[in-house]
Parts: sequence; structure tokens; C-alpha cells
Amino acid sequence: MKKRCLQTLLQMRLLVGYLGEKAQCAWWPTAFYEASSRLFLEPVFSKTSRLAQYHGVMEAARRLHDEHLSVGSFHLFRLPEEAEQDLHAIVHGSRGEDLSSQVPSSKEAALDALKRMAAPVSISSVGPTAVGSLKDIDSPDTLKAIAAAYLSAFTQNTKIYPYLVG
Repeated sequence: MKKRCLQTLLQMRLLVGYLGEKAQCAWWPTAFYEASSRLFLEPVFSKTSRLAQYHGVMEAARRLHDEHLSVGSFHLFRLPEEAEQDLHAIVHGSRGEDLSSQVPSSKEAALDALKRMAAPVSISSVGPTAVGSLKDIDSPDTLKAIAAAYLSAFTQNTKIYPYLVG
């Protein structure tokens, strides 16, 4: 998978992960990106507290999506093994630490960043929504469709679970 695509997926995971937390849109009941979580995580994960935040949010998001999608579905938080391994390598490298530290400080900033990634369309569906084909995961159009689906849901106060058709 292309490096630029992986970085876009990682940035989108961070934004959607942040927006899905209970202090923003409350899709999952976590608060890993709250200031207080660092106080809790740093004594346990002194050198990797940002990675612990990332993995905590990703697991919460993955579980929620998996509950609403068919077994074997691929989505932003569950990609093919090769893509997951590539993302894992980025997150555990210095680039991942840089990206993790760029989590927005406000809901508005996160929505603005997601808007810049999204296709200029409004998606009115709710629940599971096919946004493209798995073979086109590294296509800019597919990535923009995923971002547009989440942006639409967060701004309309609904829940959508964009997935890729295998």
C-alpha cells in the first residue's frame, strides 16, 4: 500500500477516533484523548502513553464497527492484515508519534481537518454504508468517501459505519 495512503488512513483514524469519544460525539465510551487520561496512562506507559491512547481508541472504535457490520467486513478500524501491519509500523515509528501528538484539541478543529480530507458530498444514510471496494482502498476517491461519510454523520449527529465491499 502506498505510504501516502497509509498516512491518510492513520490521520483519519486519529480524527474519527477523537470525534467518536464521549466528550465529542459519544460513539464509544472512552476518554483516551482527554487531558486526564495522560495523567492515568503516563505512570503505566511512561514512554508510550501516546501509543496507548491510540490503541485504546482504535480498539473501542473497532468493536463498535464490528458490532454493526457483518463478520469479515473491512472498515477504517479493521483493514486487511497487510495494511494493518503497515499502519502498525508507522504508529510505532517516529512518524506515528508525530501524528499521535497532532490529535486536535477541539471538536471543531477535528471536524475541519476531516472536512479537508472528505469528498464534497453529503451522505444522508445511517448505519452500515458501503463506500467503495476493498481493492480501491488506496484510491484517493475511496479515502475521500470514507471521510465524507464520517463527516456527514458527525455533523448530523447520526451514526454511520462506512465499509468496503470485498
